[in-house]
Amino acid sequence: MTPDLGPRTRDEAMVRAAIEAARAADAADVPVGAVIFDADGVELARAANAREATGDPTAHAEIVALRAAARVHGDGWRLEGATLAVTLEPCTMCAGALVLARVSRVVFGAWEPKTGAVGSLWDVVRDRRLTHRPQVRGGVLEPECAELLEEFFRLQR
Repeated sequence: MTPDLGPRTRDEAMVRAAIEAARAADAADVPVGAVIFDADGVELARAANAREATGDPTAHAEIVALRAAARVHGDGWRLEGATLAVTLEPCTMCAGALVLARVSRVVFGAWEPKTGAVGSLWDVVRDRRLTHRPQVRGGVLEPECAELLEEFFRLQR
């Protein structure tokens, strides 16, 4: 369980857990990590990108973590009350999955201006036509999260 901290400190602790998950990614995969916490701050699941490792185009950290959390969550696929912490702003696929899973909050690190769908390029999760719209907080520990990606792509070149 996450200690009783202020909201900003709690969000930072959650994103730090996502950074740890990203660091555990297969070396061939872009280091993005995601961790899902229940309403009490208990970790339900963590994952890193696994597209290269699995050959699965949908194996983004968020999707892998959502699948794992749904298996252990008391209400199955409905992750109401849960917070997803992720190192990079979710894409459209992941944003849609977060809405469908009814995740209550999304906390992320680095903004993604090319594919971000939680406020940058699109804002899928706050579309008024949807019946569920999670709260969003972006830019948490942004420099640390961005550095993971910058280092990965520096080594790729």
